[in-house]
Amino acid sequence: MKKGLTVLIIVLSIFMLFSCSKKEAAEKVYVFATDATWPPLEYIDESGNLTGFEVELVPMIGEKVGVKMVAKNIPWDTIFAGLANGQYDGVASGVSVTEDRKKTMDFSTPILEAGQVIIVKKDSTVKGIDDIKGLKVGVQIGTTGDLVLDNYDVVRKQYDDIGLALQDMLNNNLDACVCDSLIASDFVLANPNYSDKLKVAGSSFTQEDIAIAVKKGNKELLDLINKGLSELKADGSYDKLKAKWNLL
Repeated sequence: MKKGLTVLIIVLSIFMLFSCSKKEAAEKVYVFATDATWPPLEYIDESGNLTGFEVELVPMIGEKVGVKMVAKNIPWDTIFAGLANGQYDGVASGVSVTEDRKKTMDFSTPILEAGQVIIVKKDSTVKGIDDIKGLKVGVQIGTTGDLVLDNYDVVRKQYDDIGLALQDMLNNNLDACVCDSLIASDFVLANPNYSDKLKVAGSSFTQEDIAIAVKKGNKELLDLINKGLSELKADGSYDKLKAKWNLL
């Protein structure tokens, strides 16, 4: 009798542990860092809510693969260090795929294409990248726009977000700013505070893939992201989301 009771207790214990493990797995929440200074990809709206294309895309991917995925606002200057340290599971923040970044993180299939462009005031004579030599140029620190200026003879000034750089240019402290074409379109074409004051000088002078980053070697999460993206593209949800945020 005692032996039978012992076996029953062991069986029940195993069942309970298995049930708890399943419950914990089901409740797993994947957190993706996003720097909310890059409209229309990610930003804080007038009501104080985190929103934008990637902020909405992340949970949509999760829904497709049956897990919960959320975006969390994290400053850009610490965003990749936090990923490496395991503070969150991924980064969805207009991340350009570069060979250097591939050494320390893995990337999903591309979600957007972009390039670096020059933004200037309406009355500027700058027509493109060939005209910025010797000029004072603002960038967001640590972005590909910041890195690409290593190749140009300019007086570079770095900012925590591109909005601060644009404002400094309007205050006549800069001659130009460099940022992703996706961000430039929002500030110049869609933002009433800037559309009559700024313009994009010429076309993109780089071409880049934008993707979601995960910690190097996290194949399980990478596969989930790619599967979710594939299904969103297949059923038209992805294109609808791009259209919503004027990313056609």
